[in-house]
Amino acid sequence: MIARSIIAAQDSGCFDKIIVSTDDEEIAKIATEWGAEVPFMRPAELADDYAGTIPVIRHAVEWVEVHIGKVDYACCIYATAPFISALDLKEGEYLLTTHVDRDYAFSVTSYAFPIQRAVRIDEENHIAMFAPEYFATRSQDLDEAWHDAGQFYWGTGQAWLEERPLFAKRSLPVKLPRHRVQDIDTEEDWVRAEWLFKAMKAQEGLM
Repeated sequence: MIARSIIAAQDSGCFDKIIVSTDDEEIAKIATEWGAEVPFMRPAELADDYAGTIPVIRHAVEWVEVHIGKVDYACCIYATAPFISALDLKEGEYLLTTHVDRDYAFSVTSYAFPIQRAVRIDEENHIAMFAPEYFATRSQDLDEAWHDAGQFYWGTGQAWLEERPLFAKRSLPVKLPRHRVQDIDTEEDWVRAEWLFKAMKAQEGLM
């Protein structure tokens, strides 16, 4: 999994350094075998289940600025994004570097169904709409909604260091088609990713 992210970063040609932040010796070993650098181990307080992305990248940017030099732009690439593309990384870099008034550029994709018509199911199996005021509204009349695709986040060095918010007006979207977005958190995610991968290879005429 992490090798795919490292290869995409290498193929993009965007980076002076490809650094993996981890607290795990096995992951560090795999990362270096695939050509990334692991010049530090991530501190324990940034390696538990509650650690946020922004503090982790801030730590990495701070380390680089102390030991290597000033960071103009840094990109966080998740290791759980099997369909990450070098071309998408390049587009994110281009968007951010050509919009000097922005802090971030990151991958997003659209929801397959209007979120305004979403329903909840409670413990007693009752159904209720999150936004009942939209019950009678036609789907085509509702605003399209997008969500974080969980692949990469370009940001200025200063934005990471100041922990500026990602989901805000000073961010730019890199829009991805839904079939190229699959985060891996569960076994079901893995199975779906395998089917998507096979379908994409078949479409390319490689199977």
